[in-house]
Amino acid sequence: MPTVRPLTLALALSLVAVLSSTDADAARKKKAPARAPAVSAACTDFYELSNADWLKANPVPQTGATTALGQLADNTRNQQRQLLDRAMNSPQGNVQKLLGDFWASGLDEAAVEADGSKPIAPLLTRINAIKKAKDIPASIAALHQVGIPVAFNFAPDVDLKALDRHIGYFMQGGTGLPDPAFYTRTDADTVALMGRYRAYVKQILALTGTPAAQLDAESALVIQLETELARSAQSVANINNPFNNYAPVATKDLNSRYRNLQLDAFLKAQGVKDDLVSLADPALFQQINAMVGRLPANQWKAYLRWRVGDSMAPYLSKAYRDAEFEFRGRLLRGQVMAPTRADAVLDAINVAAGPMLGHEYANTYLSRDVRRQAAVMVDQVRETQIAAVKRSTWLSPEAKTEAEEKLGAMKIEIGTPLRDLDYTVQPMGRGSFGGNMLIASTWRHTQEMKRIGKGNADRRWDVLPQQPAISYDIAQNRLIVTAAALQGPIFASTASNAEKFGAFGGLVAHEVSRAIDIKGAMIDAKGELRSWWSPADKSAWTLLGDRVASQYAGYAFPGVKDAKVNGQLTRDENMADISAVEIAWEAFNTNQANATPADKQAFFKGWAGLWPQQLSPNEAVQRLAADVRAPGRWRTNAPLANLPAFGEAYSCKPGQPMQRTEAEQIKIWR
Repeated sequence: MPTVRPLTLALALSLVAVLSSTDADAARKKKAPARAPAVSAACTDFYELSNADWLKANPVPQTGATTALGQLADNTRNQQRQLLDRAMNSPQGNVQKLLGDFWASGLDEAAVEADGSKPIAPLLTRINAIKKAKDIPASIAALHQVGIPVAFNFAPDVDLKALDRHIGYFMQGGTGLPDPAFYTRTDADTVALMGRYRAYVKQILALTGTPAAQLDAESALVIQLETELARSAQSVANINNPFNNYAPVATKDLNSRYRNLQLDAFLKAQGVKDDLVSLADPALFQQINAMVGRLPANQWKAYLRWRVGDSMAPYLSKAYRDAEFEFRGRLLRGQVMAPTRADAVLDAINVAAGPMLGHEYANTYLSRDVRRQAAVMVDQVRETQIAAVKRSTWLSPEAKTEAEEKLGAMKIEIGTPLRDLDYTVQPMGRGSFGGNMLIASTWRHTQEMKRIGKGNADRRWDVLPQQPAISYDIAQNRLIVTAAALQGPIFASTASNAEKFGAFGGLVAHEVSRAIDIKGAMIDAKGELRSWWSPADKSAWTLLGDRVASQYAGYAFPGVKDAKVNGQLTRDENMADISAVEIAWEAFNTNQANATPADKQAFFKGWAGLWPQQLSPNEAVQRLAADVRAPGRWRTNAPLANLPAFGEAYSCKPGQPMQRTEAEQIKIWR
């Protein structure tokens, strides 16, 4: 049934009334009943009005989601493929030559098939040479060096007591399943999953050299070892809390505590010379330490061969790839179809040599002028946020001072990282794709290890320049705008200044506000981990948040019958959206004081153009339960309905759907 638009219905009724007004009707002297004035489409559902063409062109998908920002991500992947094609066929410079060779080696499926297990043969040979327990730690360290973590995870992250540095974190890992609970639960679904997992382990072991007669025994040994690791591991919920993972210890004390693991030799192999590491779960590492001495060498050999084969399976011959996709892709990730060869190779390059590709991507697709325009707009948004802090009616004077200092000290990095580690992988050539992956993965691991130590925490981003993102790095008080984000619908070259303020300015304001919200207030202007809000500041924020949660909880969740938006789950993001339109609108008006009515409307269209989406029924149900962001309809409409300027721009009256009454309006920074 077609949607009935109030304005269309009102006009139709008026036309009928005019056509039926005859002298005979007048003679009856019957007065027509008064009708409520029509509400314009802009004042009824601005999301639907602004995005009508997009919604018509993008029907509801059968699975997953179609979104405007998702289409931007797809477009950036096409740009990367085009860049790699040019680098393969006519490279400009050494970096493009390396990338082009890497790309060519991955696209040559016949060569990949002929390569079989050859790329991992040196690793398997080393593993097969293990004779006794003392050989195991060196093999563990060697696999970590090539980017294949076994037995445990070790990676750089921020030192929570000194945010200007990274330290190495020893953490649980080394299992083939993502949740430790899978290994110990006894319900029917988990038992069935473990059966499928055992079959997959056997497939990989067979490909890496286990004779058929030993597959049952060796797969059982692998799962037994992983089950021991899982029994000592924390839950996924616990491990996702960074404070649960932070426990600095002196590196000089590691060997005396975990003699079998030889962790001092492990760190030397990774190139780590720092005096501190974090090891928050000593019981787990005591367990691994004991396992090295207790479990037979043949069990460790089977486990290590399995981890190598599983980790490298996407980059090897078809037998590996098919086995990996059927278990991990289809069963665990829910993918219906395997990615195309080009998509798989692009993903691989981004994993192993992403910074190198990002460097060339920015050089190719980001102009100096666009970077300059973006930088100017970011500064205007930040200055507007500082001004809003100064006049805030709910923030205490002490908190205002700290917020101003923190915003003033915020680092702005646009396009590519300001400080970066070496992005050039060693020469690879067009030979073995699997071999190239190991070379690149080894390089990437070495670079990550270089982030460990004093003064290195702000090197490199946790997102790649070729991935569209505008994000706030809370640990470094840094706003990141990637090269890929500076195109439509965020920063379209054909967009007006007003549209750019509405879209790009709005997203920047959203992220800038995170520096001084309830989470941003956990880190002060000097980068120290401390709360700088008073109890009154926290109470004021909580009251604002409760109002936001209540307001959004009144909105229907599109695509799920009788469901409402989860106001509590989406509260923080919704508050940032309301802040975004407040601050971006003020920045736009300061920048363009003589804006025409059309300019003002274009600002709001720019914001709305970010959020069109179509969700499949299953996707809608999943997002209702888990997404911390509101549906696109309400990311558009709800913040604008709280802003009087929107009502003025479209002549909406208080009480109409797109203009809340003054008493209902939520003000965060205006």
